[in-house]
Amino acid sequence: MINSKPVIHWFRRDLRITDNTALAAAAQSASAVIPVYILSNWKNTHGWTGSPRQEFLCGGLKSLAQNIGRSGGRLVIRQGAAVTELERLVVESGAHAIFFNRDPDPFGRAMETRVKKMAAGLGIAVHDFKDATIHERNEILTTTGQPYRVFTPYSRAWLKTGSPSPLPAINRLATPPEISSLPLPELDAWNLQGTALIPEPGEKAAHKRLADFLAGPIFEYAAARDFPASAATSLLSADLRFGTLSIREIFRKCLEASENTTISQRKNVFTFVNELIWREFYMQILWHWPEVLDHEFNPKWRGLKWREPGAAFERWRDGQTGFPIVDAAMRQLNATGFMHNRLRMIAAMFLTKDLHIDWRHGERHFMQRLVDGDIAANNGGWQWSAGTGADAAPYFRIQNPWSQTRRYDPEGAFIRQWVPELREVAPARLMTPPTDGRPLAKNYPTPMLDHAREREVALKMYSEA
Repeated sequence: MINSKPVIHWFRRDLRITDNTALAAAAQSASAVIPVYILSNWKNTHGWTGSPRQEFLCGGLKSLAQNIGRSGGRLVIRQGAAVTELERLVVESGAHAIFFNRDPDPFGRAMETRVKKMAAGLGIAVHDFKDATIHERNEILTTTGQPYRVFTPYSRAWLKTGSPSPLPAINRLATPPEISSLPLPELDAWNLQGTALIPEPGEKAAHKRLADFLAGPIFEYAAARDFPASAATSLLSADLRFGTLSIREIFRKCLEASENTTISQRKNVFTFVNELIWREFYMQILWHWPEVLDHEFNPKWRGLKWREPGAAFERWRDGQTGFPIVDAAMRQLNATGFMHNRLRMIAAMFLTKDLHIDWRHGERHFMQRLVDGDIAANNGGWQWSAGTGADAAPYFRIQNPWSQTRRYDPEGAFIRQWVPELREVAPARLMTPPTDGRPLAKNYPTPMLDHAREREVALKMYSEA
């Protein structure tokens, strides 16, 4: 039975009207829905985000407001502490329930607990839903009921379970006209300025990215995904982070794409699906072991003798290490808010195993710069590269930036795109350190270290731990 009193749908990491679990339930339960997004009050002091991600959020909210408007509703913007603003909205509107999709990270879940306590005090219902993942924390467990610590058996168990069909887009919403709203936010709401060449935000753009990927690149994904100069990846990571696409829709369309294909094409599709499973693997690690945000997942690596960051960290951050592939990766990040996955591993291993700087410094910097900055995936990736995490690369696996260039950017196309000082340098010279002590080009630094020597230092550091 549809209730005549309104309900609230609290938007969080689900900025879409298609296949939005909580929004669909809210629309079915009441004749009026108040869709609300609550902006935080922080002023860029916490260090957990930055302008690229907030710029994508602003664009996503603008797109969401337009889509809700076409369905007859209105997106309400409030700012402040979520519990306080939701309570005010309940009192103001007479809403009888709050709907939201559950957050996969511990900070979001703590907020959900406070919202439920507030709602109980007001005597209204709270309905929360699984939406950010296909499988949540206790749905993929070992035969003894324990969470997986290793990816491969987790992925096998994940693939054996079913996935619900995506829900259709909401085509009708009614929002009470008397509910007040702040204007849609701009970056100056957080004292930020747009600097990144970010992907186009919003649900429509996300669907186009998915369609473009499924139209061709996915069938060559396994072979081409490691080459940063090629357009071989999905570019959907920010859409997954903000929920402008649902994970169910992506997975279902991948399954459809794999039908009536060759064995090779099907293998490529499921190589990409494996990346979706890695995302949920890292989320379940964070669900069960939230201490990974502060400590190494593998206890035996706690106490590694990291160096202080200092000027070496700044050179890495600014793309001035003298290692072309590392510098190109960091400059791509600084300019666009994005870094190719292969380069994330190269850059992370350089910081931890060549510069011997604590992975937590790199993890924090990436969260400040990445458009797709996701707490679980970012932490999982950094700990994997540092050799300290779940199912991590062995500590003795230390990528050589020169050989990585030779293998994944053999023509130097990516390097020359992002390091203009090297555009006239022959590709062969980008694959080996200069032997004469001179820089590869004018205004470009010489390598800040000897990789072979620092590799031995890293092996000694880890073996002593």
